[in-house]
Amino acid sequence: MSGAVAASAATTRAPARLRITEIFHSIQGEADAVGWPTVFVRLTGCPLRCRWCDTAYAFQGGERLAVDEILARVAGYGARHVCVTGGEPLAQRECLALLSALCDAGFEVSLETSGALDVAHVDTRVRKVVDLKCPASGESGRNLWSNLEHLGPRDQLKFVIADRADYEWARERTVEHALAARCQVLYSPVADELPPATLAEWILADRLPVRFQLQLHKLLWGAQPGR
Repeated sequence: MSGAVAASAATTRAPARLRITEIFHSIQGEADAVGWPTVFVRLTGCPLRCRWCDTAYAFQGGERLAVDEILARVAGYGARHVCVTGGEPLAQRECLALLSALCDAGFEVSLETSGALDVAHVDTRVRKVVDLKCPASGESGRNLWSNLEHLGPRDQLKFVIADRADYEWARERTVEHALAARCQVLYSPVADELPPATLAEWILADRLPVRFQLQLHKLLWGAQPGR
């Protein structure tokens, strides 16, 4: 193929597309943007299978959309905050381009990621919410510890805690890696497994410099998809 023909083929190539489970408008229920009206872009697919996962419906299927199509749908809601989530959004290579495009469009962008995939190349304008998997999830062996080096004060590190063993594991990691000095640290109870007040009491007893959180959207609407 000649150089001119190759260049022409490159310019006519279809734009990259991402597999999207849903795009919806709701109240952010977690992390430091909690309470803000937010557009959620849920990408399809995840390499993990956490025991307590509440978005297994996003593992398969989805609609293939170009970045420009996604931006147009997001803009239609008129919200300032956008959360890219999953599934595991970073499992799709074009997620990085989507995150940068949303930032370029002027949105306040957050990324919810499992912490099993590399966040080194995520646009620095994005607030990263990284979920370190505790043992009861069944996926703690997938944690990519080098991700800690790419977190700063605007980012958040989340532990979803099912029982006392999970709590002690999270507490040890929090102290061992001086996590509270690096970023915001969030502790959440697994719904219907660990009473929220119990987790709050453990945090207070140990005087941990972490933020307790509940999933606000579930308090408002229950475990409805698209909320």
